[in-house]
Amino acid sequence: MKIERQTSNVKRETSNVKREISNIQYPISLLLVACFLLLTACGPAQPKGEVIVYVAAPLSGFQANGGQTVLGGARLMAERLNQAGGLLGYRVRVVGIDDESDSDVAVEVAQQIKEALERGDRIIGLIGHYNSGQTLAAMEVYQGLPLVVITPTASEVSLTQRGYGNFFRVNANDATQARVDAEFLVNTLGARRVAVVYNDDPYGQGLGALIAENLRSLGAQVPLEIQVAVEQSSFTEEVKRITAANPDAIFYGGYEVEAPYLRAELVEAGIIVPFLASDGAFLSATIDEAGGTAEGIYVSAFAPSPAAVVDKQWIKEYQEVDYRNPDTYSINGYSAMHVLAEGIKKAQSFDAAKVAQAIRQLDFDTLVGHISYDRGGDLKEQSIYIFQVQDGAFVQIHPEL
Repeated sequence: MKIERQTSNVKRETSNVKREISNIQYPISLLLVACFLLLTACGPAQPKGEVIVYVAAPLSGFQANGGQTVLGGARLMAERLNQAGGLLGYRVRVVGIDDESDSDVAVEVAQQIKEALERGDRIIGLIGHYNSGQTLAAMEVYQGLPLVVITPTASEVSLTQRGYGNFFRVNANDATQARVDAEFLVNTLGARRVAVVYNDDPYGQGLGALIAENLRSLGAQVPLEIQVAVEQSSFTEEVKRITAANPDAIFYGGYEVEAPYLRAELVEAGIIVPFLASDGAFLSATIDEAGGTAEGIYVSAFAPSPAAVVDKQWIKEYQEVDYRNPDTYSINGYSAMHVLAEGIKKAQSFDAAKVAQAIRQLDFDTLVGHISYDRGGDLKEQSIYIFQVQDGAFVQIHPEL
């Protein structure tokens, strides 16, 4: 009987131990679930979906390098946004679309974007176009769309005087470029007789007229104003006329696809007076295609030297996104995307009208400088930078670093 009572006591104690263990396990399981839920909540949130930003620029043909630098900059900013959670919880996808430096193609591009909006694609903005002519043509379509348009480089003055409610730029316009370039030629270089050569497109024609006007207002003579064709590569007759005009400086309003050939023929003819090209020539091809004659030429630009505003990490991230080094207008593409993103954040909406209104109220700094806008979409503070080719590379000389 004693043994039986002892066995019974052991069984009761064992049962009590099991109940205690069970009581301990239950709160532990709740704790584990709570910890799992907490960790899940603190982890990176899944994007709500995807939004699209188009970059319309020349991605093939003679200006492909320029357009691709803009696209690369926009992609880097989008990547940085996505790493930080996207825009309003949505992942940003940048889509390049080629306008081939052709105004008719630019209109076709605009129609494609219009059709995409009509079928419900979530397009939150357009960065483009690269050139003024294509921007002017495409804005005839864009102005009626629920779409914010931010050009990285188009500078023709009237773009911001046409009453577009959805258009902005991150670069100076040609009125500012003409003033700064004329002052540099006359006040810094001491030029008194400047030959003005310009392209036969809206950009070149507008800039040519403005630079001549500014030069004369500063007391300089303009003995020659001459128009050349976009993509022209031989300048025999033009060089003869420039020689006859006997200028002490030359201004060229055009692109990197003509500037190096004009410069080479001038040097071959013995004309080695100061040569200042406009922003359209601020690309490496101006140096590479000049046959060794680019040394010493000046180029004005809408962006500072990348070396002055980015660090090694920025360059590394750019290379990872675009698989090459950043070039001159990568900064403009990056900054245009930055403006769009800040407008969306401020509006807390993708609605184009709300975003446009928010962009008009922005007051912040980007790689291209301070951003705040007037009613037309021009920057209130516009900057022009002047570079000189030294030892085969563009070196910023104004403003001094």
